Amino acid sequence: MSGKKILLSGVKPTGRPHIGNYFGAMKQFVDLQDSYESRIFVANLHALTTLQDKGELESNTHEVVLDYLAIGLDPMKTTLYYQSDVPHVTELTWIFNCLTTVPYLERAHAYKDAVTNG
Repeated sequence: MSGKKILLSGVKPTGRPHIGNYFGAMKQFVDLQDSYESRIFVANLHALTTLQDKGELESNTHEVVLDYLAIGLDPMKTTLYYQSDVPHVTELTWIFNCLTTVPYLERAHAYKDAVTNG
């Protein structure tokens, strides 16, 4: 362990990354990769809620990785991976789905936004 704080984040591959993805998240991943132990993923499981075309999802997932590399994310400094490659993600999702109540969800900003914006 390096003693550095851990940065864990990702971008959903629902389409080509855009300027909002870059300034909202991706640029920060590059800027912080020297000072954090960075674990950056492509959130391809999260994308399943809006994108169900297998070929498009695979292509977008690959493109996000290429964009990460193109903007300067260094695989020697950052662990870069697909969310779907970690089985613990889906296992924990199942557990959390069994434990989380609707009233609890209704207090979450992301949930409220998803319900409001469909």
